[in-house]
Amino acid sequence: MAWILLVVAGLFEVVWAFSMKQSAGFTRVGPTVVTFVAMAISFALLAWSMRTLPLGTAYTIWTGIGAVGAFAVGVAALGEPASPARLIAAAMIVGGLLLMKLSSSP
Repeated sequence: MAWILLVVAGLFEVVWAFSMKQSAGFTRVGPTVVTFVAMAISFALLAWSMRTLPLGTAYTIWTGIGAVGAFAVGVAALGEPASPARLIAAAMIVGGLLLMKLSSSP
């Protein structure tokens, strides 16, 4: 269950990163509200998953999902470049996340 909560927390991290970009520096009310609600959910789920998962594992997976997810949303929704170097970097992050998961006991 902790792993499911952690993945959902990571997805909410992507939501708040995207909505923060859409908020234009917190000048647009709707995206600003979404940002803070998604942040609260993300942090709460991260904290809940840390009840059983090691700190280093949980935090690494959470930030990794957020980083790769934000990259993917940036490319798909915002037209950011998907250069070979950026794709390789994202793949390396995913590889690190898989290794972290495989090396964790709970």
